[in-house]
Amino acid sequence: MDLSDSPEDAEFRARLREWLAKALPALPPKPSPDDWPARRAYDLGWQRTLYEAGYADVHWEAPPGLRLIFLEETERAGAPYVGAGFVGLLHAGPTIAAEGTAEQRARWLPPVLRGEEVWCQGFSEPDAGSDLAALRTRARRDGDDYVVSGSKIWTSHAEVADWCELLVRTDPRAPRHRGITWLAMPMDAPGVTVRPLRTLAGSTEFAEVFLDEVRVPVANRVGAENDGWRVTMVTLSFERGTAFVGEVVACRRVLGELAGRARGDGRWDDPVLRRRLGRLNAEFRALWRLTQWNVSEAQTVRGGVPGVGGSVFKLRYSQARQELYDTAAEVLGDAALDLGHPWVRDRLSSLSYTIAAGTSQIQRDIVGERILGLPKGR
Repeated sequence: MDLSDSPEDAEFRARLREWLAKALPALPPKPSPDDWPARRAYDLGWQRTLYEAGYADVHWEAPPGLRLIFLEETERAGAPYVGAGFVGLLHAGPTIAAEGTAEQRARWLPPVLRGEEVWCQGFSEPDAGSDLAALRTRARRDGDDYVVSGSKIWTSHAEVADWCELLVRTDPRAPRHRGITWLAMPMDAPGVTVRPLRTLAGSTEFAEVFLDEVRVPVANRVGAENDGWRVTMVTLSFERGTAFVGEVVACRRVLGELAGRARGDGRWDDPVLRRRLGRLNAEFRALWRLTQWNVSEAQTVRGGVPGVGGSVFKLRYSQARQELYDTAAEVLGDAALDLGHPWVRDRLSSLSYTIAAGTSQIQRDIVGERILGLPKGR
């Protein structure tokens, strides 16, 4: 597979670099990390800027080569991350684009692209752990509505979200994976209560969400009733296969900064540290190539939906990210205890990556069963 830029890719890269050089200096100052309404406004403002410049739909409509170039160049230039738009742009939006009706795509996709609406993810539940199919939030049909009761946890960006991609159990008598339905729930519906959760790093991007007889229109169902597990696999394919792509570029940038700092303070003379940095450089270069392959394979073979190769990527990336920031702590020395340093905050955040988007244990099961053909555990 030729992974070098085609002439069209090279032209797109040059044009994007030129635009970023003009657009980024005009951005307002970044808000406080704890001010989520301000962060929402900032993130959506950047998305509107992308939309007006013709780059908003790169995550969905652009060919795979252009999509990766966009992520690579925006990260290298220090452009804002998707932030509060993470779920809408990288999870819910691609799922609706792949599985939604024409009416659903027309209703929900343009506001995400224009930077007008934020989505959150209502998958995990307090008593289910990493077993997503054990969810117990119930939805009973009442005319043209589902009436939903239950609770969700680790709901990303819930306190500033307009919509929630919600998994509910619509047939409690069916086998676990066959009684689940994927709904789009308005977060301002009566009966929705959001309680932010504070992480180890002090941030509040997650929340508990409590649902008390919340009415969700049947028209908001993506896919058929009780077919939500299949639709969810599409969502998770995007989450594991493409949502972390920009972060790989960010890790490669941090790795270069680590090497520069080590050279500046004399730690570069430690051969053990140099070997660790060299191995991590090889790790992230390989992960970037794997990303290119996964995205290209998804576009040419699977109609844009990533395959199980995303689990291979997610499994290794989670561990490599933790190793990167453990190495950063070694380079920082005493400063590794300073919570004001971004590497220290990222180190704390990295601890969650072997859990988020499916635990490493779940990813190993997927790789073993679906790629290696090993028998399922009993």
